[in-house]
This record gives sequence, C-alpha cells and structure tokens, in this order.
Amino acid sequence: MTNHYIDIRNADRILIIGSNAAENHPISFKWVTEAISRGAKLINVDPRFTRTSSKAHIYAPIRSGTDIAFMGGMMKWIIEDMDQNPGNYNMDYVKQYTNAALIVNSNARFPGDTGQDGLWSGFNPVTNAYDKATWQYGDTTNPQTDTTLQDPNCVFQLLKKHYSRYTLEAVSDITGCPVDKLEEVYSAYAESGAAGKAGTIMYAMGTTQHTYGVQNIRTYAMVQLLLANMGVTGGGVNALRGTSNVQGSTDMCLLSHILPGYLAVPADSDTSLEAYLNRATPATVTPVGLAGDKSANWWSNYKKYMVSLLAAWYGSEVQTNPDACFHRLPKVKSGKNYTHIAMFEAMGKGEIEGLWCWGQNPAVGGPDSNAERTALGKLKWLVVTDIWKTETAEFWRRPGVNPADIDTEVIVLPAACSYEKQGSISNSGRWAQWRWQAMEPVGEAKPDLAITSMVILKLKELYEADPTAPNREAITKLIWDYDEHPDPDDVAKEINGYNLTTGELVVSFGALKDDGTTTSGNWLYCNQYTEADGNKLKSRDTVDYSLNQVGLYSKWSWCWPLNRRIIYNRASVDLDGNPWDAEHPVIAWNSVTGKWEGDVPDGGWAPIALADEGAKYLPFIMKPDGVGHIWGGFSLKDGPFPEVYEPWESPIDNIMSPQQINPVAFIGDFMNPHGAADEFPYVGTTYRCTEHWQTGIMTRNLPWLVELMPQMYVELGEDLAAQKGINKGDKVKVSSARGHIEAVAVVTERFHGMIVGGKNVHHIGVPWCFGYAGMATGDSGNILTPHVGDANTTIPEYKTFLCNIEKV
Repeated sequence: MTNHYIDIRNADRILIIGSNAAENHPISFKWVTEAISRGAKLINVDPRFTRTSSKAHIYAPIRSGTDIAFMGGMMKWIIEDMDQNPGNYNMDYVKQYTNAALIVNSNARFPGDTGQDGLWSGFNPVTNAYDKATWQYGDTTNPQTDTTLQDPNCVFQLLKKHYSRYTLEAVSDITGCPVDKLEEVYSAYAESGAAGKAGTIMYAMGTTQHTYGVQNIRTYAMVQLLLANMGVTGGGVNALRGTSNVQGSTDMCLLSHILPGYLAVPADSDTSLEAYLNRATPATVTPVGLAGDKSANWWSNYKKYMVSLLAAWYGSEVQTNPDACFHRLPKVKSGKNYTHIAMFEAMGKGEIEGLWCWGQNPAVGGPDSNAERTALGKLKWLVVTDIWKTETAEFWRRPGVNPADIDTEVIVLPAACSYEKQGSISNSGRWAQWRWQAMEPVGEAKPDLAITSMVILKLKELYEADPTAPNREAITKLIWDYDEHPDPDDVAKEINGYNLTTGELVVSFGALKDDGTTTSGNWLYCNQYTEADGNKLKSRDTVDYSLNQVGLYSKWSWCWPLNRRIIYNRASVDLDGNPWDAEHPVIAWNSVTGKWEGDVPDGGWAPIALADEGAKYLPFIMKPDGVGHIWGGFSLKDGPFPEVYEPWESPIDNIMSPQQINPVAFIGDFMNPHGAADEFPYVGTTYRCTEHWQTGIMTRNLPWLVELMPQMYVELGEDLAAQKGINKGDKVKVSSARGHIEAVAVVTERFHGMIVGGKNVHHIGVPWCFGYAGMATGDSGNILTPHVGDANTTIPEYKTFLCNIEKV
C-alpha cells in the first residue's frame, strides 16, 4: 500500500476492484465504512456480487480478466472530460508531477497502429520478447517536455491516442458491463480528481492473478496519477495483502528475483560487484522544462545499501575484499526463471533434486495442482515445515496413488504457530509491528527462527569439515552470531544495521555508507531500532500527532521507510508547499521554521518554488526522472501502456486486436493442456471463503470452522443452473482441460450471465481451500487452473480459465 488502512477513511471515492475486502480484509473494510459515514462513495467492480458489493453505492459486474479494458475506458473518459472541463481536475499536478508532459521516442509504435496487430514496436516473434529501445523518452538523459500537453509525442497525447479505441461500447463488449453502468462508475470516480478531493483504489489477488496482472495494476496507478490521487490522504494504490505478513516476507526477499530491501539478485553475467551495481542502479534522468529541475533518483544509493547488506552477512571483510564477498552470493542464470510455476516445471522434468517447503502448501495452493503433485514425486527429497501435516507433506499417499511408487523422501518439521513465538510482522500498510509470545510451542514444534538457526549452524559445521565443498566460504565466512535459540530482538537490530566504527545502531538509511563500515540487513528497515528509542516496532502510542488528525498515528508501531506513513507525500502539496487538500494535509511547509510539518516528508528539501535553482526536487523520489510514470516504457516486459489481451483460456476472440493473449506471458508446458470454449464454455474463477484461510491447513483442522464450512462447494448463477438442471445442494462435477473436481452446488444470484462479444457468458466460482489432509477434505479448485503466469512476475492466472459443469 502507498497509504495505509486508517487513511482509507479520508477518501471521497473508494474503488474496490479485484478484491472482496469485506470478507477477506475486514480490517480494511472497517475504514471503508468509516469513509462512507463521512460521505464517501464506494464503487465495487467484480464478476460476483459479494458482501463488498452489498455495501457499495455502485456495483459494476465485469467478466473476470477484463480489468484493462474497464480501466482503459475510464482513462478515455477522464481524458475527454479533462479537455472539456479542465477546472474539474488538478492539472498542475498532472503537468508538473507526472511524466504526462515528457516527450517519447517518435519511433514508438502502438498496438492499434496500422500493421502492429496488437503488438508494441520491438517484438521478436522468435524469442517472444520485446526490444524496448523505442519505448524510451526521446532524449533518455534530459527528456524534453511540453507542459501545454499538446505535443503529439508527449505522454498525455500518446495516452489519448492509445485509449481512443476504448470506447464505452467496446469496453462493454469486452467486459460485459453495461454502458450505462460504465458511465456511472467513470463519472463518479473521476470526481475524486478535483483539488481537495481524493480517491483510493483497493485491490487484491483478483487483480494480480492474470497473465497481465502487473499491467492491471498499472492501469490503477495511471488513473490515480491522472486524478492527482498519489501521495495524498485518502488516495493511493493500495494492495490488500493476502496474509498478515506477506508485506514483510516480500520486503525480506521471499521472492526469487530480489534480495532484502528489493535489491536485485546477482546474475551470472555480473563479473564483479561494480558490474552488478552498474546493471542494477538506474541512471538519473532530468526532465527539461518542468518547474522542478532535480530528480533525487533515490536508487542512486544502491551501492550503500548493497555493500551494507554484504557487511551484515560477511562483516568488515567487505571493506578490503568486496568482490569476494559479492561472489559468495548465489547468482541466477541468464534467461532462467526461478518463480513458482517455472520451479515446478523444472521439478516435473527432473531438473531439481530437492525442495524445502516452508509455510506453503503448493499441493493445494499451486496452479494445475495435479501436475504440481506429480512434480513433487520427481524429487529425491522434500522437507515440509508447518504446523500440521499439509497436503504437500502427504502428497505421496494422496488418493489415487500408490505410495510405493513414489521415491521422494519426505521430512516434516513441526513449526510453532504465530502466538507461540515473538517477532515482527509488516501489514499491508507497511506498518511493522511486534507480536509477543503468548504460550510455549506444543510438542516438538519450534519457531521458524530456531529452525533456521539450527540448520545454519549445522551447515557451517559441515562446510568447515569439508575443504572441497563448492563455494565453501559462502557458508563458512557467513556471520551468524546466534545460538539454537536466537532472540528476535537481536535479529531486529541486525536488520536495522550498525555503524562498525562505533558499534552503535545506525539511525537511518541516510547514515549507510558504501565503504563497508556500516551494516544493514535491510536498508528499508533502518530506523526501526535505534540507540535512543530501542525497538520502535513495540511502540503503542494511541495519540494521533498528524496535522488535523488525519489518522497517521505515527507512534503506533513503525512504518518503512523512516516511519513515513504515506509515500510520495511531497506530491500532496503545490509548488509552494501548501497542501492541495487543506482539510486533510499529509505534510505542509512552515515558512517560519523552514521545515516540513506532519508526516515524515518524502525528502526534506524545500518546496519546488522556494528552492534554489538546481535543487528543486521533484516528488517521486524513487523514479529516475522524479515524476510519476503514466508512460512506463522502462522495465515492464509487455508494454509502456496496458493493452487488452484475453486470458490464456477465453470464451471469445480478442475484440481489441488480432493478438489473442499477452505475447510475452509465461506458458508452462508440463502437464498443462489448453482448453477450448467448445468443450469448456464457462469462465471459472477462484477465490477464498471467510471460514477457511488460504489452503485451509489451519482452519480445516479446527472443529468449529469445519462445522461452519464442512465441504467443497462451487457457485453458479440461477440462470446457468436452470439450463443445466442443477439444484441447490446437488453434487456436481466441474472440469477443465487439466482435470476435474466434485463439489456441492450453491445456486446463487451472485452470478449472472453477461453478454460478451455477442455471447452469453457465465461464470463458475471455485474456492481453492480444500484438499485431502486435515479434518475436512475435498477437491481443491486449483486442480482446474492452468500453469500460466504474468509476463513480469509469473504469478499464476488463477482468476480466469475455461471449465464445464455437470450434475453428477
């Protein structure tokens, strides 16, 4: 989240899309109801009428997987209204704080251009990848600008051109949402673009789990920049994380492509630390012609953060031998994908010998679950660390297989539950909070930290004893000053970091150095633990110290970075430092003291109009050019603007262009047959239910929750049920090209057929929380989902696939 849960109450318009927040993120929805009580309007966009929908002022049904069309239509509506009614929008923000005015390379070709057939310029059909050279600014170092927004190659005009095809009629035909409903949503949400107003967009897995999930999110960010809703109270693009510490786990590099603090993983092409830094550190770009004339390009501090991370792991040796320390890190192979789907594809092909599965249950939660269960059987060994025996731990004796035919050695390590250990979690709003231990672990269960420490100590012992072990010093020289029972408080100090010359904790990431004299296990978490204040994650001060008490609660826990509660908050003020919204200020410039008041400012420099020439810092400090990116032709693999493509399995041909699917999406080839609409005519979509959590391992072992939700079910609309002769409570079979499940039919008004591409398209809703282990068993909905993923992240396309349903 760019903002945080409490800040939702400050919004005038709330758009919840790709999320059923009322059921799956109820604390966030507490603040939605608070905003409504203050006069806000709630808009909900979802294929299914959910409990969130029941509280919405406007409910807009769409076909699953059509967010880009829906939001593209909104951008077209906003741009046209800006032309007619510019006074209704904060045009100064758009011109000065976004890249709307910047001039793009004139050689860029768009999917709608003649001869492009739905593809951007630079596509290579042999490699299925883009050369992004034409996606850059016309001048890549000092891009020119046109603050009148009239130059045909400025971002604003290119945006207008690209989304001119996204008419209300075309969007309705793609999404199934009626034209009048589209107009109602667009008009209502665009009202948040007026100065002094704010709109927030809340999303979750319904947005991300598509072959173009990142581009779905990009549409939200683009709309928010057009409406001046980034960096302000009640604004932002706010991801609702699926579990209590998903934010913390990604911050600490659970994902395969990052190190702690979102630093890039080294590649086999990085011949030295300097080569790595040259590849990973973005060059500063300085736009010419904006009121602001300086980009902070905060990632230019990359070396400080990387060297301090190496020092945390290998100590003062980094000062004299940084390359040796760097080369101890594992490196990804060029062109190799290490994400979930690709990893299981490699397992299925016998390319991986062992897997340690920690707090995850891919035998239920992974896409194409039967294929992933089969892949587990190709391993030599599997370690599962969890609080119960999961389906993954029990895969070798699942229904339908002979355990004697599976050679995988399975080791189960019992883990402590969250209330059986202490430590920190970081919630969706980036608030890092300490949790204290309530009771001792049961039986032989141990906290994750203790298990980790025991393993590392044993590895160090084994590597010390074997002088021929490959990359031996990566382990033997690793600093691990913990015993078998580390104190999480000590780990929090290491994550914060030390000044090695004084032995004291560093006060912030601003104090980190690139010479190896400072350490930090994660630069973003510097300042969480200081000599003066101790462990700030334990802070529980209930006073709201923010300007006008807008709900920042800056002394309740701690928030990265630097306890800043709303990031990019320098975009919340005008060029003189005055808040766009005087009633709900995030920060404000005090001309008497010459300092910012309110939230921790996103850079302490003076306001643009009051700063010296050459020091007029633009507000989006993590971007190399200092402005918010409406045009995104820099890092994404599939285009600088989001473009409509169909899911890998779709009931219709792409209405927008001849290019059916995202051309650079990840398509698995291990046990991943493709389904066609003639055999599988309905759109399946997966989701959670309130009574069971994730794959159900915790909840399906609790009698009271099993009583509430005892068996697998699927939802279908009354109109489809009537066609198929299915009644409430009937046992049904839902099938896809990858397999079938059996479940109880829930016939509901929540789904209705919708006219898409001239066809009446029906959805079938499939929970994914059941499996063959635990107290309540049943088929997982992920037996039906395909092994395909987003072009940039490879997150699986769980949310839309083709299926059929029949009464058993």
